Amino acid sequence: MAPFVAIIDYGSGNLRSAAKALEKAAGELGGRVAVTAKPSALTSASHIVLPGVGAFPDCRKGLAAVDGMIDALADQVYDRGKPFLGICVGMQLMAERGLEHGDTPGFGWIAGDVVPITPTDPTLKIPHVGWNNLSISTRPHPVLARIKNGAHAYFVHSYHLNARDPTEVLAETDHGGPVTAIVGRDNMIGTQFHPEKSQRAGLQFIQSFLEWRP
Repeated sequence: MAPFVAIIDYGSGNLRSAAKALEKAAGELGGRVAVTAKPSALTSASHIVLPGVGAFPDCRKGLAAVDGMIDALADQVYDRGKPFLGICVGMQLMAERGLEHGDTPGFGWIAGDVVPITPTDPTLKIPHVGWNNLSISTRPHPVLARIKNGAHAYFVHSYHLNARDPTEVLAETDHGGPVTAIVGRDNMIGTQFHPEKSQRAGLQFIQSFLEWRP
């Protein structure tokens, strides 16, 4: 079945580049992409993508301002099991809490908090910006099947998801210590890096996500 991808527009997210990358991958599979602020659009989608840039509380507030969107996400992703991809802060929102500028509730899909990156090397800068290697979990996952251990991905962030269950961390990177790069369970997956900016590895990831039928 050709994918129909709903990218959620809630005023926060690199929608243009994410949509372009997803349109390219979906087009190769005979599918299509819709950027939408309508909760009803999630009903007809086969895959749901939540981008996000900026601060966790701002993204949470922006999403809550779209009437019915959080409930629609819970229904279509958590209850009905549609494949879901969170990107950057969209991935962080999968956590129980974000601890940026206070204590802000997340979706609670991945147990753990979004906390500051704390490099052991004081010369390493925060935010963590630029290319870094991925250390892929040895546990196989269909969306990571094309990604080689050590692949390069593009990061821009100061916080990461400190997951309580290590089996839900699918990849890490290193920035003066381990930093969560990919989380996932069941029908949900999230990347701290930007796959739409990560060239070959990012496009391979997106293609595998669109082919995923958990």
